[in-house]
Amino acid sequence: SHLNTGPERVGDVMNLESGFFPFETGGRTMLINRAHVLKVTLPPQLIEAQLDAGYDVATRRTVRVLLTTGEAVTGNVVVFRPPGRDRLSDYAHIEEQFRYVELEERTLLINSAHIVAFTEGTN
Repeated sequence: SHLNTGPERVGDVMNLESGFFPFETGGRTMLINRAHVLKVTLPPQLIEAQLDAGYDVATRRTVRVLLTTGEAVTGNVVVFRPPGRDRLSDYAHIEEQFRYVELEERTLLINSAHIVAFTEGTN
């Protein structure tokens, strides 16, 4: 990836630019508009956020994410900000279109355009 060391991540592809991205399914390639992707479910063994520098010391927040579909997702977000600027409100203002939400069994990338609300809580 030209964004970080190592191979290109799903998060890199989703956050690189707006517009369309290629997706292969059934031997055919489709061009999908990122703006209409609600969420991407990563394979259980793939926890991309752990590859970021500072992951082990970053603040974790347990959140309930309400989506435009009415679905609510509860999981953890990792806030890569210095102490005092690591609140949920700081996380809500980051520039990334797709945000990692870590569930117990898998990680999601959620399109922030489809997030209605964050509620901080506990598991």
